[in-house]
Amino acid sequence: MTWLVRQRAQWGQASVEKMLGALPVVAGFCSRLRIRELVDAACPVRDVAELTHGQVIEVLVANRLTSPAPLVHVRDWARAWAVGEAFGVEPGLLNDDRIGRALDAIAPHLDQLTGSIGLTAIEAFGLDVARLHWDMTSISLHGDYSRPEPGFATPRFGHPKDRRPDLKQVQAGIAVSADGAIPVFHRAYDGAAGEVAQVIGAMQALQRLAGPQRTLMIGDSKLISYANLAAMTTEGVGFIAPASKVFVSAATLAALDLATATAVDYVAARDEGKSADRRGTWHVSEDAMTLAGPRKKDPILTLRRVFVHSSARAQAAACARAKKLDRARDDLARLERGLGSRHYPTEQAVADRLTAIGRARRVTAYLTARTGTDPGTGKPTLSWHFDQQAIDAEAATDGWYALLTNLPPETADAGQVLRHYKGQEAVERRYQAFKGPLAVTSLYLKNNRRIHALITVICLALLIFCLIERQVRQALAARGQATIDGLYAGRPAIPTGRLVLDALAGIRLIPGTGQSPPTIPQPTDLQLHLLDLLNIDPRDLR
Repeated sequence: MTWLVRQRAQWGQASVEKMLGALPVVAGFCSRLRIRELVDAACPVRDVAELTHGQVIEVLVANRLTSPAPLVHVRDWARAWAVGEAFGVEPGLLNDDRIGRALDAIAPHLDQLTGSIGLTAIEAFGLDVARLHWDMTSISLHGDYSRPEPGFATPRFGHPKDRRPDLKQVQAGIAVSADGAIPVFHRAYDGAAGEVAQVIGAMQALQRLAGPQRTLMIGDSKLISYANLAAMTTEGVGFIAPASKVFVSAATLAALDLATATAVDYVAARDEGKSADRRGTWHVSEDAMTLAGPRKKDPILTLRRVFVHSSARAQAAACARAKKLDRARDDLARLERGLGSRHYPTEQAVADRLTAIGRARRVTAYLTARTGTDPGTGKPTLSWHFDQQAIDAEAATDGWYALLTNLPPETADAGQVLRHYKGQEAVERRYQAFKGPLAVTSLYLKNNRRIHALITVICLALLIFCLIERQVRQALAARGQATIDGLYAGRPAIPTGRLVLDALAGIRLIPGTGQSPPTIPQPTDLQLHLLDLLNIDPRDLR
């Protein structure tokens, strides 16, 4: 008979090994951006203070980039990670009260800090900010915030991007450079602030950031209003934005002729790996349009209107329309079969269901239906059809949209206007990082002052996230490479901020004791390669 001997575990000391991960990389980029220096200059502390506000803000940025945690858990994270060695900060001092006081301190100086750190990033990393892409998003909040502090972003109900209308929100706007999609500017707004009304303030801030060079501001349709376009034209700022149906009607788009449009040598990112015959095609044509102001004395603006046709967009629109028509047919067929049943006993019940089908399937524009009551049976009747002329009129607009710009033709022809605008996806990509790897979902803080400040902390983390990605790609390009072996699931991949940080996350540190210095167990070849591309030596600790 075999006897199993049970062993008894012994109590012992916890391992002294700490997570180091990308902390040296984050600390190096914080130094290049002068975050601690600029925060401490704007928000000095007393000489007896054990931590400066700049130190706390750097640590919060590092937390967002390595292991995002609620503020009440930052101290525990700092103890488990080598925050003391990488940032020269005693982890035990990072309680939620100290973090809250740092957020309170920087809140009145956010515009100054945003501008100073943005300028530092442009100078330190040689960013080209002649072309900037602007957009806004929402951040949902848990809590009532019934007494918000004036002067800071106020939580309100609005139109949340995450479809949580039950939660109050604040909004954030970021501007990213065409060079590396770097978010060089950000600003927080009230939850109910209209996007159109924020454009002029953002434009003026971006103009100061870019300096004397002419700025090109690219945004979505919320950029377009008479006041915004007039202000940008007066200030000498170029713009490109899509025109909504308010400015370009469906009839105008339907009248366009693809045969007379000019093909553009442009390949969408989703088509880069496809053969030429499977790639989407792009065509442009243009004319001029005038835009009058709300007052008679307002000058008339003359704008270039660039019409764009995308074959992929046209195909997607046709497929979507076919699907909704098929689903509507199924709903209408079920309604016909149920006429006179307990569900649809009267003509009014049938009419209500028709309205619901038209709204749900979005076919109201071309659904023609007639209801009645059979005099012999008393049951409701129904006849319907889809208006083919209305369908054809909508199909004529498939794939077409219009871009408005004030760029002169000699600066950018219609094809170049399209290429400039297609860079707008960079803002959406950065918002994915803003709400994904940096873990900005639903927030709860003590007051809106701290919410406003925390948005800046997160945007600074996003700035470093993107600069890391840009530097690795530039270093690879200098060596004639574009991918890194083993970066994604053991396969070659184009480096992204997330992949780089994930690859570095496994680096550990054994703290020094007595005269013995800290020890870093040998990193992997991939980690050493990334550190070399970033020009960071993790042994150089603060």
